[in-house]
Amino acid sequence: MIRRALAFQHMDDEPPGLFGDFLQAQGAEVDVVMLHRGEAIPSLAPYDFLLVMGGAMDVWETDAHPWLLDEIAAIREWTVNRDRPYFGVCLGLQLLAVAMGGEVGLASQAEVGIGDVEINRLGLVHPLTVGLPPALKVMQWHHAEVTVLPAGAEVLASSATSRVQIMCVGPNIVATQFHGELTPALVERWAQIPQYLDWLDAALGPGAYGRVKAEALPLMPAMAEMSRTMFENLVASREAVAVAA
Repeated sequence: MIRRALAFQHMDDEPPGLFGDFLQAQGAEVDVVMLHRGEAIPSLAPYDFLLVMGGAMDVWETDAHPWLLDEIAAIREWTVNRDRPYFGVCLGLQLLAVAMGGEVGLASQAEVGIGDVEINRLGLVHPLTVGLPPALKVMQWHHAEVTVLPAGAEVLASSATSRVQIMCVGPNIVATQFHGELTPALVERWAQIPQYLDWLDAALGPGAYGRVKAEALPLMPAMAEMSRTMFENLVASREAVAVAA
C-alpha cells in the first residue's frame, strides 16, 4: 500500500487527475509540488511513490525553465539511487528517460488527439502492463519523444508514430507517452483555456476541440480502466518486491 506520494506538476491544468484519485482511494497522502510556480522539491526520503505529470515545456528547455534541472536530478535520485515506484505521464516519461541516461528529441510527427497504441509481446505478459488489451485508444498530446532508451529500459507499447509509448525500467518504474490521467472534467476544462484551444487548432485545424471532445468522452471509461490497471500493477509489483526483499 502506498502511504505517502509526491507529485511533480508543471502546469496549472495538468494535475494528477485519475492517478491522484487512485492514490487517495488507497488512503495515501499526496503532496503536489507546482514546479512551474517555483515551489521547491522536498526531501524524497518520506515518500514511497513519485508521480510526474505532463507539461508544454521540453526537457531541453532548461534556460527558460531552470527548475527542470532540479527535477531531473530528483528523478535520478528517486529511480537510480532509491529505486522506488515511479509513474510518469508524457513529459514525465521524457524526464525519466533523460534522468536515467537516455535521450529525447523532436518526434518525426506530433501526436495530438485520440490515437492508437499497440501493446507488444513483452507488454502483454509484463507485470506492469499485464491485463491491458492488445490495442488501446489513448489521448496523445506531444511533439517530442524518447529517441534513445536509458540502460535497462524496455518498451512495452508503441504507436505507428512513436516507438516508446509505454516504457519501464525494472519492476518499480513505468511511464506512458500518452495521457492516462484525464477525466471528463479535465477535458471539459480545456474549453475554458484559450491556449489549449489554440494548440489544438494549430495541430488539427479550426474547431479541433469539439471534435476531440466528441471522440474522447465515450472512450474515457475504457481509458480510465487502462490507467487503473497500470496503477494497480505498479502497486502490486512494489509489494511483491518488498516481500521478496
